[in-house]
Order: sequence, then structure tokens, then C-alpha cells
Amino acid sequence: HIKYELASDGVATLTIDRPEKRNAMTYAMLAAFTGKVAEIGADERVRVLIVTGSGGTFCAGTDLADLATVPGETRGVRGTHEEVNKWWPLVQCPVPVIGAIDGFAVGMGAEFTSQCDVRIVSTRARFAWNFAHRGLVPDTGAGSWILPRLLGHSRALRLLYSGAFLEAAEARDIGYANALVEPEKLAEAAREEAERYLQSSPMSLRKMKSLVWHGLERTVAEHMVDHVQAMSDCFKSADHKEGVASFLERRPAKFIGR
Repeated sequence: HIKYELASDGVATLTIDRPEKRNAMTYAMLAAFTGKVAEIGADERVRVLIVTGSGGTFCAGTDLADLATVPGETRGVRGTHEEVNKWWPLVQCPVPVIGAIDGFAVGMGAEFTSQCDVRIVSTRARFAWNFAHRGLVPDTGAGSWILPRLLGHSRALRLLYSGAFLEAAEARDIGYANALVEPEKLAEAAREEAERYLQSSPMSLRKMKSLVWHGLERTVAEHMVDHVQAMSDCFKSADHKEGVASFLERRPAKFIGR
């Protein structure tokens, strides 16, 4: 139910493919999903990752029938607090991650959209962090940490308290969605967004993603330590030399990611 494709230009697509259940995640699917994202992050051929769902739905959350097979009193969480890759695999993935979101993104599905760097959504996309309706808190921690930083605390808490749907147009208006397109144009729009990033140094993109996400949790002084190191690494890199040379020679850059 987790399908993967890697195009020759380095654009990867990871598809949640269980349309008969609106792409609801079982324990096995979640393990396959997080494992595949880790593999993608370790593959130097990958330049950009697009995450999407099949059948007109992104992901309807956790399969509650599967969840109910393990009593809540004995059910463990998916990892310790240090194992961030199990909770936030898309944040931990070092390449840019684009969410191509159609239809329902509910519960865990909504959480995964928050973990994406950029969100391209269809006009029928609907997001809901409905954990309070199930006696839970946001299951990956993204709803309680990332979402307030994306939307502001009041907007995030209103969505969390009510469990109500955030519709596609409002998601665009408040900045949660970066672009809004018709469903039949979604794959094309996500691909076009990815191609924009292919013009950039892969090394630069990886470093910038790390700086931005880690910067959310650090002081300015702590952030600048890593920033200065990243700048020093860039000055010494083949990609920086190529970027300057391509500008002076008025030609497209041919980056190697180092």
C-alpha cells in the first residue's frame, strides 16, 4: 500500500495507495511509510520528494479497526521521544518534501501534511485534526508543535479543540496551502513545483532545510553556530564553485550535490 517511484531527474513520488479505505494507515503501512522515507533520505539520487495519496484522498488517518486490535491499556506508542524519525519522518527527510494533497487529510493524514515543507492542494482537499473526537492528542506531535508555528496558536488551537474541517480555500487563504488547483491538475502542479527546486544546489537545499527546521527550536545564538558552519561548508563546496561559474559563463548550472 506504499508505492514509490524515482524519476531520472531525481524527483521521487511516494504514494499512499489504499483507496478502498481512503488510504487509512495500518500499523504495517505506517512502518513501511516511515521506513521508505528514511531510505529516500539516504539516497543521494533523490533531489525532491512528492508525497501524495491515491483515489482522490490523501490519507484518512489511522485505520481504527486495525488500532482496535490492540487494547489501549496495553498499546505502546511508536517510539521514544528521541526517535524523531518515527514521529516526523517527512521533517527528518533531508530533501525538500512537497505534499500533493487531494481529498481528505484527517488525523494522522493531517499530521503528515504539516510535516511537508510545501503543500499543493486540490480544491476538494479537507484537513481535520480530529483527535479530541477520539480521546487523543495529535498523534505525531505535529499538530501541537508544528501547526501552531504555521498558523499561530489561536488558529491551531481552534482546529484542535473542534476537530472541524479546514477547507481547501481557507487553507490557502491562511497560508497553510501554498497553491490551490483543480484535482486533475494536482500531480502536474506538484511536479512543476519540484522542477523549480531542481535548478538549485542539492547541497544548499539540504542545508537550508536543516537550518530552518532546527532553527524553530533553538536560540539565535545556537542557530548561528550551525549557520556559520553551513556557510563555511558551502564556500568550500563544488556546488558553490559551479554556481558562480555558471553565472559568469551565462549557462545553466550542473550541480553535483557536494
